Amino acid sequence: MSNEESNVQELEAEYNEQVTIRRQKLSDLQEQGKDPFDVYRVERTHTSQEVKDNYEKLEGAEVTVAGRLMSKRVHGKAGFSDIHDRYGKIQLYIKINDVGEEKLKEFKTFDIGDFVSITGTPFVTKTGEISLHIVDFQLIAKSLKPLPEKWHGLKDPDLRYRQREVDIIMNPEVKDTFMKRIAIIRYVREFLDNRGYLEAETPILSPIAGGAAARPFMTHHNALDIDMYLRIATELYLKRLIVAGFEKVYDMGKNFRNEGIDIRHNPEFTMIELYEAYADYNDMMEIMENMIAYVCEKIHGTTKVNYQGTEIDFTPPWRRITMVDAVKEYSGVDFTQISTDEEARKIAKEKHLQFKKEIEDCTKADILNALFEEYAEEHLIQPTFLCDYPVEISPLTKKKRGNAEFTERFEGFVFGREVCNAYSELNDPVVQRDRFMQQAKERELGDDEAYLIDEEFMSALEIGMPPTGGLGIGIDRMVMFLTDSYSIRDVILFPTMKPMQ
Repeated sequence: MSNEESNVQELEAEYNEQVTIRRQKLSDLQEQGKDPFDVYRVERTHTSQEVKDNYEKLEGAEVTVAGRLMSKRVHGKAGFSDIHDRYGKIQLYIKINDVGEEKLKEFKTFDIGDFVSITGTPFVTKTGEISLHIVDFQLIAKSLKPLPEKWHGLKDPDLRYRQREVDIIMNPEVKDTFMKRIAIIRYVREFLDNRGYLEAETPILSPIAGGAAARPFMTHHNALDIDMYLRIATELYLKRLIVAGFEKVYDMGKNFRNEGIDIRHNPEFTMIELYEAYADYNDMMEIMENMIAYVCEKIHGTTKVNYQGTEIDFTPPWRRITMVDAVKEYSGVDFTQISTDEEARKIAKEKHLQFKKEIEDCTKADILNALFEEYAEEHLIQPTFLCDYPVEISPLTKKKRGNAEFTERFEGFVFGREVCNAYSELNDPVVQRDRFMQQAKERELGDDEAYLIDEEFMSALEIGMPPTGGLGIGIDRMVMFLTDSYSIRDVILFPTMKPMQ
């Protein structure tokens, strides 16, 4: 047996021994009529932060706090400990003269991880730390498993994501990330609410997976005896609300796409989509760049952040560049000089580009997009709007004014990653049906992510939809940039995981 294997066995044995000891402590307490799980409510008067913020008023007065015991340094007749609550930690000081011999002995039996309520008087230690002088306490929940630092630590990323509650307990920076995420979502809503947007709730289950090019999750509704899909986008329902006259509407919630998992993708993710009548994609650019600046300023007090060692400046306006110009700048291929699909295919072969379908079935649009992804995307580090996508890959978008080969669509890129997608929305039902029919042909060629025809949406479009601008933003990716998180799993509380064997 290697030394490493031997150490693992020793740690496991130590862990199991501690579990046994803790369970015995619980059994002893229950026999004494002191079952901590019989505590139903705690009369907490202050949080840890409130004690610190109001120390001058509270000095000498009794307060009651509650939290998880995270350190204990009690020897002999006195000692210090720390408890953590949602707002931080506060130091405790216990002394035999204040609580008596039996209570001190009881306190010493508490384990790291236990929940306790503490009644005490605030004071300042010689080192200047605001603390509580304990006069009484109660064990209010028993921790039956030792926290990771007591056995093998919590360093394995897979284990951290799987046991997120422990990850948050042990790593304050993780807790801070998710507190910021909560604030970011609140400020996004605040920004839109201040602009007169209405928040709507659209279905999670739908008979058609529409509104995006993605592979859906499928389920079956027994009572209706029909297959249904978890939504991949909220677009089509929100546009129906524009038809209804809501004028400014958004939905922020979960979308589901049955695709791969990597540092930028999770099958279940949070997205916001918003639509505004009488607006176009230029208005959506203004909303996007100002929303991010607003949220960034609220979180950090500035519109600049450091992401993975690179300063990102979200100050409006963002750079704007067309897809054609980006491809020319970074690959050297000038698509204004290419007039046929065959010419584009020749370049694709020279560049060794890969496609889901046969290269003979690829159009100029497919190849232009592939060149962008291969050569240009990674260079868009500072916030950039990539504008004017080809019609063939933008089936829900109005054609570009003055150039029918392209559409009024943009995607926002930061650090070489897409963070948003927006259109001047196509509101001509005749053209929209033609676009859907072309997508059907793409499915026949093997693209199982091509758009499907949603006849209920088509019916709404035929009733009449005004000129509209639409914008979709990946909330998780926004949070990644605003919290300097490397992986999308670092900003999703419970990312999708393969079950443990």
